[in-house]
Amino acid sequence: MQEMIPINIVIGDRSYRIKAEAKDEEVVRKTVKTINDKIIEFKTQFAGKDMQDYIAMVLIWYATQVGDQPVSPEMVAKLKLMEDQLDAVL
Repeated sequence: MQEMIPINIVIGDRSYRIKAEAKDEEVVRKTVKTINDKIIEFKTQFAGKDMQDYIAMVLIWYATQVGDQPVSPEMVAKLKLMEDQLDAVL
């Protein structure tokens, strides 16, 4: 196991200090960049929301990205319910 190193990241408007293995630092930074880019995209599309709303939207977007495993119908239904609930609150 490699030594854990501290990494300072910013997601949205908050700074976080996390620890990761040195070999994973680049992946973490690329993931954070993707998240922040998507936050900016959602801010442009849905102006007037607060940062927590944008982060929730990104979380849903990120969780539904099809990678090596397809998203199950149950997951799609749960995410649709979450989206509907967010829309009702907003």
